[in-house]
Amino acid sequence: MNILGKKYFYLAALLGFSECGLAQTEKGKIDFETYNPPSSLVVPEHVITKSKFPFIDVHNHQNNMAAQNLGALLSEMDKLNMRIMVNLSGRGGSYLASAVKHVSETTSNRLLIFTNISFQGLGTSGWIETAVRQLEDDVKAGAKGLKIFKSLGFSVKDDKGTVVAVDDARLDPIWQKCAQLGIPVLIHTADPKQFWDKPDADNERWLELLTQPGRNRSASDGFSWEQLIQQQHNLVKKNAKTTFIIAHFGWYANDLDHLGKLLDSFPNMNVEFGAIIAELGRQPRRAKQFFDKYQDRILFGKDSWVPSEYTTYFRVLESEDEYFPYHKKYHAYWKMYGLGLSDEVLKKVYYKNALRIIPGIDKSLFPN
Repeated sequence: MNILGKKYFYLAALLGFSECGLAQTEKGKIDFETYNPPSSLVVPEHVITKSKFPFIDVHNHQNNMAAQNLGALLSEMDKLNMRIMVNLSGRGGSYLASAVKHVSETTSNRLLIFTNISFQGLGTSGWIETAVRQLEDDVKAGAKGLKIFKSLGFSVKDDKGTVVAVDDARLDPIWQKCAQLGIPVLIHTADPKQFWDKPDADNERWLELLTQPGRNRSASDGFSWEQLIQQQHNLVKKNAKTTFIIAHFGWYANDLDHLGKLLDSFPNMNVEFGAIIAELGRQPRRAKQFFDKYQDRILFGKDSWVPSEYTTYFRVLESEDEYFPYHKKYHAYWKMYGLGLSDEVLKKVYYKNALRIIPGIDKSLFPN
């Protein structure tokens, strides 16, 4: 067996994968997900199930808000101290109107909705005018912002069948209209760069790519990761009057120096940390410095609605705990460390920045 072969063999054994499935040992099956021995390290532990200050989650998805039991949702939010949830899956049009109506019948100020753009027919005569009018109507109906999904740049095609770039000039009237309406654009572009890299033992996301093969972009013939990210930055730069919230720290949570340079370059750019708290939790000193410096530009976002997972976010942000687990091993096989953010910074991240950026939030729900 050559050196490369041995490397694959030993890592496969460690992770519990082989060509046939799980690696076998004399004691039975071993796989990476179930191998989770308790640490013998004795250090202070602060499992935080409720945030220190009330917070606004600016990145959440509720796919049936027009009909779901909102009372039950509010009850779960209360347990976390989530004062406001922003649902980014508003869809637009009649669905958004019905969702806003359903929300208003349950609560007047706890649930906000962002609308979305339907790109079907992009490039045809009159499409952009219709899209802009719909955006205006959605805001009149109660939408507080616009969410752009990662399909823009991935799968959105124009009437000629060409994949549409994130910074396509034909979409400029949408971003300009958002500036006129005073609403932010929360945009998700691309995915972690490792999804484009070769899925092998040198890829930090290898386990995720093995368990979630649909996330593998290494054979994609579309835009590269670098192209997509540059398109997003072009979009932010050429629409300086539009406020952008970049989802997932723009996939630069593992390179905070570079992300800081972007924030310095684009005053209209803000970030939220949905699904990337694990990156922050493995570099607590550097991450704390970043939060201190850019405390006015960072918003709380979680992404998937799994209430039990919020404790990881609270613990990373609030505590100074050491060596505690993340909640999804295929996202982060490493341990977390708390940043121990100051109360001043926590308040900005939890609610003050969102109060400034997102219109129509009831400020009386929050302390000064």
